[in-house]
Amino acid sequence: MRYKSTRNSKLSLLASQVIAQGISEEGGLFVPECLPQVKEKLPLWRDMDYRSLAKVVFAEFLTDFSLEELDECVEKAYAPAKFGGGEPVKLVPLPNSPGNEHLLELWHGPTCAFKDMALQILPHFLTKSMGKSAAGKTAVILVATSGDTGKAALEGFKDVPGTKIMVFYPKDGVSPMQKRQMATQEGENVGVCAIEGNFDDAQTAVKTIFTDQGMKQALLDKGMLFSSANSINWGRLLPQIVYYFYSYLELHRTGRISSLEEPINIVVPTGNFGNILAAYYASRMGLPVKKFVCASNRNKVLADFIRTGVYDRRREFFATSSPSMDILISSNLERLLYALSGEDSQALTGWMEELAQKGVYEVSPLVKEKLQALFYGGFCDEEATAQTVRRTWEQEGYLCDTHTSVALDVYRQYIEETGDGETPAIIASTASPYKFTQHVLGALEPLETMEEFENLRRLEELTRTSAPRQLLALRDKGIRFTEIVPKEQTAAAVRRMLGIG
Repeated sequence: MRYKSTRNSKLSLLASQVIAQGISEEGGLFVPECLPQVKEKLPLWRDMDYRSLAKVVFAEFLTDFSLEELDECVEKAYAPAKFGGGEPVKLVPLPNSPGNEHLLELWHGPTCAFKDMALQILPHFLTKSMGKSAAGKTAVILVATSGDTGKAALEGFKDVPGTKIMVFYPKDGVSPMQKRQMATQEGENVGVCAIEGNFDDAQTAVKTIFTDQGMKQALLDKGMLFSSANSINWGRLLPQIVYYFYSYLELHRTGRISSLEEPINIVVPTGNFGNILAAYYASRMGLPVKKFVCASNRNKVLADFIRTGVYDRRREFFATSSPSMDILISSNLERLLYALSGEDSQALTGWMEELAQKGVYEVSPLVKEKLQALFYGGFCDEEATAQTVRRTWEQEGYLCDTHTSVALDVYRQYIEETGDGETPAIIASTASPYKFTQHVLGALEPLETMEEFENLRRLEELTRTSAPRQLLALRDKGIRFTEIVPKEQTAAAVRRMLGIG
């Protein structure tokens, strides 16, 4: 299995090379030259536990890794103790919902968000990749985060030999709990910095640094090279494919689908398009999917794009109660458009240049037709987000976070619009409700304080649920990182933290 770039189809690199590099030299994203076809293997995979399934999926893509290396990576990343015991994900049916709905809980890991599913294993992939393609060099991991990726990456890479990690987040664009998770991060090789701007500003700054030849040379002179823990890195995206296969097979194991031919709907709350793209890749490999439901919050650039074929980031940016989705430039959409355009690098590059220069592009009628055949796009405003949190608790006895609430609301819109309420649905539940305590509690009753841990205690009391112990422990941890820089000074902050002048 070799890989090429969305903006240069002539490239042909090994998995270890693309994981170590993160992003292609010309700014494109790495994709497999072809996707393995595994539909006939589903009966063989049906009764596998999560770790066993992960190993066989990874073996399809990481062909320059030995089976022993993959086994070591998986066993270390998904050790039951890291995910509360048992399997790392849980599939929970909603018995009173209007559709045949199942919440895929992806947040039982160390940082209580779905990013743990990929960021617990990426450090193992990366260190082995560096040994194959860049032995002796230190990997400098740059991360732009809208909240969850930052903490998950910090936790995954803390004190990993041969790595340094720096995370940039919008100072007013994450929840109080997300900010505290990052500001208290332990580890000698970690750095955290807030920027004056939104997530798109942070992401653009990091991508610019990646392609800055002067910066790259300065790193090389110090025996370092850049890599990424964002889902632009194939090693971050690949692990997310596994849980869609696992949850589908779980539906069959528990009798909720009758055969391994039966299609499902997959619903994902998304901003940067990585999580839903992983589901799309799973379907290309043979997972039976009827519709991908792309759920946006008030920053509905993706929902508008799916409905119109026009991607237009020239709009007001909103800070919402689902901050991990507060994104107007969805990086992973590039990979989907590359596939839907017939791997036309020239057309893809043109669209990306228009986005960078004009803030808008429109895909061809054929690409739009393919997009709409596969995807449904909808959005959920702030009022509906709170209402859905409250309704899901009152009617289902299920406490969900605000991002999961967006997915539930948009899926109800899909059912109402299409009448497709019988198809089994897997709905990605991406974070613990206790990561967004103020908004979740505020949806259930009026807030009496803005103090995070008082609200956490009240939410436990009101719902008779328990906050994750790793969040409770943050109350007594000291703050380590307080720096805030203008977005224009992100590169200078990187140089300062790395000591390269």
